[in-house]
Amino acid sequence: MTGVSPTRTAWINGFIGVAIFSGSLPATRVAVAEFDPLFLTFARAGIAGAVALALLALIPQKRPQRVDAVPLLIVAIGVVIGFPLLTALALQYITAAHSIVFIGILPLATAIFGVIRAGDRPRLAFWIFAVAGSTLVAGFALTQDLQASWTGDLLMLAAIIACGLGYAEGGHLSRKFGGWQVISWALVLSLPLMAPLAFMTMPATFSGISAPAWFSLAYVGLFSMLIGFVFWYRGLAQGGVAAVGQLQLLQPFISLILAAGLLGEHVSWQMLAVSVAVVACVAGAKKFSQPRPPCRKPRENSGGVSMVSQQRSESQP
Repeated sequence: MTGVSPTRTAWINGFIGVAIFSGSLPATRVAVAEFDPLFLTFARAGIAGAVALALLALIPQKRPQRVDAVPLLIVAIGVVIGFPLLTALALQYITAAHSIVFIGILPLATAIFGVIRAGDRPRLAFWIFAVAGSTLVAGFALTQDLQASWTGDLLMLAAIIACGLGYAEGGHLSRKFGGWQVISWALVLSLPLMAPLAFMTMPATFSGISAPAWFSLAYVGLFSMLIGFVFWYRGLAQGGVAAVGQLQLLQPFISLILAAGLLGEHVSWQMLAVSVAVVACVAGAKKFSQPRPPCRKPRENSGGVSMVSQQRSESQP
C-alpha cells in the first residue's frame, strides 16, 4: 500500500482479516448441520493445505529451518486443527450467536500469548481494559440459562485458547517469513495428516448435501483457513500482536449481523449491550497497547553539569 503509513497498513490488513474471519462461525454452523464435525475440520484443512501447497510450488519461498519447526507446529495445532475442530464440536451444542460472544475473550488470549511468545510489553492500563472486557464476556456467558450449554461453552473456551496461541505464534513468525508464507507452511505441515483423515471421515454419500452446506465448506476452507490469515498475520507482524489483536473485538458485531441475517438466529439486546461494552474496553486497551517510552535523562554538557541545572543557574539573578 504505497503512501500509507506502516501503522495504518497494519490496521487495514488486520481489519480485512477480522472481516473474513467473522463469517467463519455462521458458516461452520451451517456446515455442521449436514457434515460431521470431524470431517468438516479435516476437509477444510485439506482444501486449504492443497491450495497452500500449490502456492508454494508456483511461488518458491525460503524454506523454514529446523528451529522453525516447533513454532509452525504450534500454528498448525492452534489455528489449523484446534480452533476449527473445537468450534465445530461446540456448535453442536450452542448457537452461532452464542458462540460469537466468546470471541470477546480472544483479544485477551492473543495478547497474553503475544507477551509470552512474541515479546510484546503493553502497559498496565492495557491489561486492566483487556481483563475488564473479557470479564464482561465471560460473565454474560455464565448468566445464560436454557439457551446455554456447559459442554459447548467449555469447548468454545478451549478453542479460544488454542486460537490465541496460534495467532500470537503466527504473528511472530510472520516478521520472519511473511503472512501468507506462515499459514501456507503450517497448512502444508498438517496436510499429510488432514488429507487422509478427511477421506476416512467423509460421509458415505454426498447426495443429500445442500448447496449452502457446500458453500460453507468452501468458505471455511479457502477464506477462514487461508485467505483471512494472509491479511491477519501480516497485520499482526506490522503492528504488533497485542495491539492489532484488539481488532478481534469487531468480529462479534459482524458475526452477529451475519448470524441474524443469514441464519435467522435471535440476537438479544443483552448480547448487543455486552458487545458494545466489551468493544469500549478494548478501545481503551488499544490506546495503551504500546509500552511507555523510557524517560530520558538530562543531557550533560562537556563540563559534567546537566543542561537543566545550567539553565536554572543562568536564570537566577
